Amino acid sequence: MDVSILTLIVGTLLPILVGLVTTRVTSSAVKAWLLAGLTLVTTILQSLLLATQSGIAFEFESIFVSALTQFFISVAIYYGLWKPTGIAGAAQDVGSEK
Repeated sequence: MDVSILTLIVGTLLPILVGLVTTRVTSSAVKAWLLAGLTLVTTILQSLLLATQSGIAFEFESIFVSALTQFFISVAIYYGLWKPTGIAGAAQDVGSEK
């Protein structure tokens, strides 16, 4: 699988993962920091994968630019797709008793 496709898939699904591990009462700041941390970890892993597959150098500068870009994409997808369709709320309701 191409790393750019993997990046797109991960960036799209990370907001749902944050919704699954948090509750509705969790502050938005905690959710944002969790999303930022997960984005940084996944970007580092993706860069390591790309570096080992293609033999290019592992550069920290490009990782932080890529992580920041992926974070903005994840936030935009959350507010533009997941929240309006109700999927974000449904993810936070998983495991809760109503």
